[in-house]
Parts: sequence; C-alpha cells; structure tokens
Amino acid sequence: MGGFLTSTPIEGGFQNPPMAAQAVFRAVMTAMARPGTVQAVASLAQPPAPLTPTAAAVALMLCDHDTPLWLDPRLDTSTDVRGWLGFHCGAPLTTIPADAHFALVSSPGELIALENFAQGSQEYPDRSTTLILQVDTLTKGRALHLEGPGIETSATLAPFPLPRHFAAQWQQNRARFPRGVDLILTAPGAIACLPRTTRIFETEA
Repeated sequence: MGGFLTSTPIEGGFQNPPMAAQAVFRAVMTAMARPGTVQAVASLAQPPAPLTPTAAAVALMLCDHDTPLWLDPRLDTSTDVRGWLGFHCGAPLTTIPADAHFALVSSPGELIALENFAQGSQEYPDRSTTLILQVDTLTKGRALHLEGPGIETSATLAPFPLPRHFAAQWQQNRARFPRGVDLILTAPGAIACLPRTTRIFETEA
C-alpha cells in the first residue's frame, strides 16, 4: 500500500467542511436510494486535474484514513492529485483493487473489470468497493433502462463514458448479490448511483 506525496498545492478543499460534507452526503444517499435519479452537487471542491470537482467532493465526503483508496492510472500518475487527496482526506492509497474501499476512476472506458475490485462476502457484503466514476454526462449517452429496489416502475439513465461491455459486466455483478460493487457516477454538477441491486438493460442503438 503506497503513501501520498505531499509536496503539492493543498488549496481547493471544502471551504466549510461540515456543511459541504452534509450536502454531498444527502445527494449520494438520495441517489443510492433512488437509482437512476440525477442529484445536483455544487462545485464545493476545486481539485487539480484530471480529478473533477464533483468526483473530488464525493471522495472528500466518503474517504478518510481508514478507507484504502485505489486510483486509476490517469489519476495515480498525477502527483498533484495524490497530494491533494492525501492532504484533504488522508485515505491511504492501494495499488490492489481488491483491497480498496473506494476507487476513483477518471477514464471509465479504460477501467479494469469490475470483478477485480473487492466484492464483499456473504456474511459481510458491505466489505466491497464503491467505485466513483467520472463521466462526461448522465443524460446524453446510450440509454440504460433500470429496474429494481428504489425504482417504482422503471427509470432511464444515459451516462457516458462507461466501462467496456458494461451491460454484461453489470449482469455478472448483480448475479453475485449480496456481494458485488456499487457505482457512483459523477458528472459536472450532478451525480447518479447504481447500487448492485439495480437491473440494467441497454436499449437498442
């Protein structure tokens, strides 16, 4: 498990940490309870690129020194991002996906398979990885038809980009229930969540 570099600028964290964390927490909890809904998240953090403000705000709310964090290669090679996260949330970095409580992904289209991350166990399904994916949009990609707990009948979400072969990967993820990973999709100014209980069907192009 690696450490964070700290010789980088540390500006851009929450100006009012308690209020900011509460606002992001409410958005994430609502989005997780109501899969497919889009929840607004203000630009409460200003991280170094390529980490986005929305993903950074979610990470600052969720991560701390007890939650190992995995970064995808694009983020991991940025000393500014590593230093910024180290200062503002203190989460230890891990290079092993299966050890991560959270994963920050800046390039979803290049992401390793979801099965590589911690899946939890039958006894402790919460010991799995929650992936925070940076996407360009939640409404202009290929439509995903959603059903399952928290969705009255059905919902539609259209994020882009997504991991390769996403529909097939998600079907496998859901088949592992109660094990499996959960996703937080972060777009500019908004988030949506896909908990492992959600069924996803891609519409025809």
